[in-house]
Amino acid sequence: MRRALVLGGGGVTGIAWELGMLAGLAEHGVDLSTADVVIGTSAGAVVAAQLACGLDIRRCYEAQLAPVAGETAPRGATLAVLKLAWASIRAGTDGQAFRERMCRTALNAKTSPEEERLRTVAGWLGKATEWPARRLLITAVDTASGEFTVFDAASGADLLRAVAASSSGPGVRPPITIGGRRYTDGGIRSPVNLDLAEDCSNVVALAPVTRAGGPVESVEQQRARLGASQVVVITPDQATRKVIGTRLLDPARRAPAARAGHAQAAAVADLARGGWQADS
Repeated sequence: MRRALVLGGGGVTGIAWELGMLAGLAEHGVDLSTADVVIGTSAGAVVAAQLACGLDIRRCYEAQLAPVAGETAPRGATLAVLKLAWASIRAGTDGQAFRERMCRTALNAKTSPEEERLRTVAGWLGKATEWPARRLLITAVDTASGEFTVFDAASGADLLRAVAASSSGPGVRPPITIGGRRYTDGGIRSPVNLDLAEDCSNVVALAPVTRAGGPVESVEQQRARLGASQVVVITPDQATRKVIGTRLLDPARRAPAARAGHAQAAAVADLARGGWQADS
């Protein structure tokens, strides 16, 4: 039996909700940190690196509850959403065309400097500075070609840069340079990239966002290809959605989202346990 934990994107509130959920599930006897493979996209890349590198998830969760000190939602978030919608309309059903448009948005946007973004992500990762022994996959998109990219320990990419690239929302965060090329958010291919777990017998996915509109593949589409019997997808409940609303990038929503994920864990523990322990 080969088990995968898949962590999807969803902004700063997505990070918080996932950490709350993981901490809560562990308290209910479901330890997803035992995954053989950890796959992270966008916000999920941050959590995936923390977990795969052995950071104490309870402490990571508690850090999400700290008061917000001087943090604000990034400029351009609303405009970025509008550009995403426009790119979806123009691209139709062509995923490659959509990614190319979003890559141009990423390259042309006025954002914070790349080094500033790297410092922020480094603060989140803490001691998670090197690729772990277990298999960790971090998704991104090459801004020069629009091609989907998966970084791992064998890729030669620095872990910090891989995570920063995966979580660099086009138009909001700067693309990140890796090996002389610039990369942006893996979420513009899929909010979860669940299909990367196709060689695993048991899969649990935490998906703060399941649809991104346009030609971006939904979790449901990818789940259908994997087979419903081998994958459990956990999404925010109504209480969480009410807490977050549309403010995925608002640091003020971080602690409420973390608490909501922690509280929701009790209701989904049996579901997660079933997916984790089911026979292959």
